[in-house]
Amino acid sequence: MTGSSNALARESTAAVTNSRAGKYLTFFLSEEEYGLAILSVSEIIGMQSITRVPRMPAFVRGVINLRGKVIPITDLRSKLNMPDASRDESCIVVVQLQGVQTGLVVDRVSEVVAIAESDVSDSPSFGAGIHTEFLLGIATQGERVRLLLDIDRVLARAEVDALQTFDAMAA
Repeated sequence: MTGSSNALARESTAAVTNSRAGKYLTFFLSEEEYGLAILSVSEIIGMQSITRVPRMPAFVRGVINLRGKVIPITDLRSKLNMPDASRDESCIVVVQLQGVQTGLVVDRVSEVVAIAESDVSDSPSFGAGIHTEFLLGIATQGERVRLLLDIDRVLARAEVDALQTFDAMAA
Protein backbone atom coordinates (compact mmCIF):
# COMPACT_ATOMS: atom_id res chain seq x y z
CA MET A 1 0.00 0.00 0.00
CA THR A 2 1.18 3.50 -0.69
CA GLY A 3 1.33 6.20 1.97
CA SER A 4 -1.89 7.81 0.74
CA SER A 5 -3.63 4.41 0.61
CA ASN A 6 -2.59 3.77 4.22
CA ALA A 7 -4.02 7.15 5.22
CA LEU A 8 -7.30 6.38 3.42
CA ALA A 9 -7.52 2.99 5.11
CA ARG A 10 -6.95 4.58 8.53
CA GLU A 11 -9.63 7.24 7.82
CA SER A 12 -12.06 4.55 6.68
CA THR A 13 -11.40 2.47 9.81
CA ALA A 14 -11.78 5.57 11.99
CA ALA A 15 -15.11 6.40 10.34
CA VAL A 16 -16.42 2.89 11.07
CA THR A 17 -15.21 3.07 14.68
CA ASN A 18 -16.70 6.54 15.18
CA SER A 19 -20.02 5.38 13.76
CA ARG A 20 -20.41 3.06 16.75
CA ALA A 21 -20.52 5.93 19.25
CA GLY A 22 -23.92 7.49 19.89
CA LYS A 23 -27.28 6.92 21.52
CA TYR A 24 -28.75 3.44 21.60
CA LEU A 25 -32.11 2.01 22.56
CA THR A 26 -31.27 -0.98 24.73
CA PHE A 27 -33.51 -4.01 25.15
CA PHE A 28 -33.37 -7.55 26.40
CA LEU A 29 -33.69 -10.91 24.69
CA SER A 30 -33.60 -13.47 27.47
CA GLU A 31 -31.01 -12.16 29.94
CA GLU A 32 -28.80 -10.57 27.28
CA GLU A 33 -28.91 -6.84 26.64
CA TYR A 34 -28.75 -5.50 23.09
CA GLY A 35 -28.63 -2.03 21.59
CA LEU A 36 -29.96 -0.44 18.41
CA ALA A 37 -28.86 2.97 17.16
CA ILE A 38 -31.63 5.31 18.26
CA LEU A 39 -31.73 6.95 14.83
CA SER A 40 -33.03 3.71 13.30
CA VAL A 41 -35.90 3.46 15.81
CA SER A 42 -39.24 5.02 14.83
CA GLU A 43 -41.24 4.07 17.91
CA ILE A 44 -41.94 1.46 20.56
CA ILE A 45 -45.41 -0.04 20.77
CA GLY A 46 -47.03 -2.64 22.97
CA MET A 47 -47.70 -6.13 21.73
CA GLN A 48 -50.78 -6.52 19.65
CA SER A 49 -52.44 -9.17 17.59
CA ILE A 50 -50.12 -10.29 14.79
CA THR A 51 -51.67 -11.76 11.65
CA ARG A 52 -49.66 -14.71 10.34
CA VAL A 53 -48.82 -14.63 6.63
CA PRO A 54 -48.38 -17.98 4.86
CA ARG A 55 -45.04 -18.88 3.26
CA MET A 56 -43.03 -16.28 5.17
CA PRO A 57 -39.75 -17.28 6.86
CA ALA A 58 -40.20 -18.63 10.39
CA PHE A 59 -38.71 -15.50 11.99
CA VAL A 60 -41.39 -13.30 10.36
CA ARG A 61 -44.25 -13.56 12.84
CA GLY A 62 -46.68 -11.85 10.48
CA VAL A 63 -48.04 -8.34 10.07
CA ILE A 64 -49.79 -5.66 12.08
CA ASN A 65 -51.82 -2.62 11.13
CA LEU A 66 -49.96 0.40 12.48
CA ARG A 67 -52.19 3.44 12.01
CA GLY A 68 -53.38 2.26 8.61
CA LYS A 69 -50.02 0.93 7.38
CA VAL A 70 -49.39 -2.81 7.29
CA ILE A 71 -45.89 -3.62 8.53
CA PRO A 72 -44.09 -6.96 8.85
CA ILE A 73 -43.07 -8.14 12.30
CA THR A 74 -39.80 -9.99 12.87
CA ASP A 75 -39.26 -12.09 15.97
CA LEU A 76 -35.70 -11.16 16.94
CA ARG A 77 -35.33 -14.23 19.18
CA SER A 78 -36.17 -16.51 16.27
CA LYS A 79 -33.91 -14.61 13.86
CA LEU A 80 -30.97 -14.88 16.26
CA ASN A 81 -31.63 -18.62 16.84
CA MET A 82 -32.63 -18.15 20.48
CA PRO A 83 -35.14 -20.43 22.19
CA ASP A 84 -38.70 -19.21 22.48
CA ALA A 85 -39.86 -18.17 25.95
CA SER A 86 -42.88 -16.65 27.61
CA ARG A 87 -42.53 -12.89 27.44
CA ASP A 88 -44.87 -10.92 29.66
CA GLU A 89 -43.17 -7.60 28.88
CA SER A 90 -42.71 -8.15 25.14
CA CYS A 91 -43.10 -5.16 22.89
CA ILE A 92 -42.46 -4.16 19.30
CA VAL A 93 -39.65 -1.80 18.34
CA VAL A 94 -40.51 -0.23 14.98
CA VAL A 95 -37.40 0.42 12.87
CA GLN A 96 -36.35 1.36 9.37
CA LEU A 97 -34.53 -1.67 8.00
CA GLN A 98 -32.79 -0.81 4.73
CA GLY A 99 -35.69 1.46 3.80
CA VAL A 100 -38.44 -0.90 4.97
CA GLN A 101 -40.46 -0.10 8.07
CA THR A 102 -40.66 -3.24 10.17
CA GLY A 103 -41.31 -4.22 13.77
CA LEU A 104 -38.96 -6.24 15.95
CA VAL A 105 -40.40 -8.26 18.82
CA VAL A 106 -38.14 -7.95 21.87
CA ASP A 107 -38.59 -9.29 25.40
CA ARG A 108 -38.45 -5.89 27.07
CA VAL A 109 -37.05 -2.42 26.44
CA SER A 110 -34.48 -1.15 28.90
CA GLU A 111 -33.37 2.45 28.28
CA VAL A 112 -31.72 4.90 25.91
CA VAL A 113 -28.01 5.24 26.63
CA ALA A 114 -25.14 7.25 25.21
CA ILE A 115 -22.23 5.00 24.32
CA ALA A 116 -18.78 6.43 23.69
CA GLU A 117 -16.40 5.05 21.09
CA SER A 118 -14.01 4.04 23.87
CA ASP A 119 -16.75 1.82 25.37
CA VAL A 120 -17.12 -0.27 22.19
CA SER A 121 -14.92 -3.24 21.32
CA ASP A 122 -14.93 -5.25 18.13
CA SER A 123 -16.84 -8.51 18.19
CA PRO A 124 -14.55 -11.41 19.01
CA SER A 125 -13.87 -14.02 16.35
CA PHE A 126 -15.53 -17.31 17.19
CA GLY A 127 -13.98 -19.21 14.29
CA ALA A 128 -15.25 -20.50 10.96
CA GLY A 129 -18.97 -20.87 10.58
CA ILE A 130 -19.87 -18.46 13.39
CA HIS A 131 -21.26 -15.26 11.91
CA THR A 132 -21.16 -12.03 13.89
CA GLU A 133 -21.35 -9.53 11.04
CA PHE A 134 -24.69 -8.30 12.39
CA LEU A 135 -22.87 -6.91 15.46
CA LEU A 136 -21.45 -3.38 15.38
CA GLY A 137 -19.48 -4.27 18.47
CA ILE A 138 -19.74 -4.99 22.16
CA ALA A 139 -20.24 -2.08 24.52
CA THR A 140 -19.09 -2.27 28.12
CA GLN A 141 -20.04 0.32 30.71
CA GLY A 142 -19.18 -0.62 34.25
CA GLU A 143 -20.39 -4.19 34.75
CA ARG A 144 -22.89 -4.02 31.89
CA VAL A 145 -22.21 -5.65 28.54
CA ARG A 146 -24.42 -4.77 25.58
CA LEU A 147 -24.34 -6.33 22.13
CA LEU A 148 -24.77 -3.52 19.59
CA LEU A 149 -26.73 -4.65 16.55
CA ASP A 150 -26.24 -3.35 13.03
CA ILE A 151 -29.93 -3.37 12.15
CA ASP A 152 -29.20 -3.34 8.42
CA ARG A 153 -27.25 -6.60 8.79
CA VAL A 154 -29.54 -8.48 11.16
CA LEU A 155 -31.42 -9.73 8.13
CA ALA A 156 -29.63 -10.99 5.04
CA ARG A 157 -30.13 -8.99 1.83
CA ALA A 158 -32.49 -11.65 0.40
CA GLU A 159 -34.62 -11.51 3.56
CA VAL A 160 -34.89 -7.72 3.35
CA ASP A 161 -35.81 -8.04 -0.32
CA ALA A 162 -38.64 -10.39 0.68
CA LEU A 163 -39.88 -7.84 3.25
CA GLN A 164 -39.67 -5.06 0.62
CA THR A 165 -41.72 -7.18 -1.79
CA PHE A 166 -44.27 -7.79 0.96
CA ASP A 167 -44.22 -4.07 1.84
CA ALA A 168 -44.93 -3.16 -1.80
CA MET A 169 -47.83 -5.63 -1.98
CA ALA A 170 -49.36 -4.25 1.22
CA ALA A 171 -49.23 -0.64 -0.01
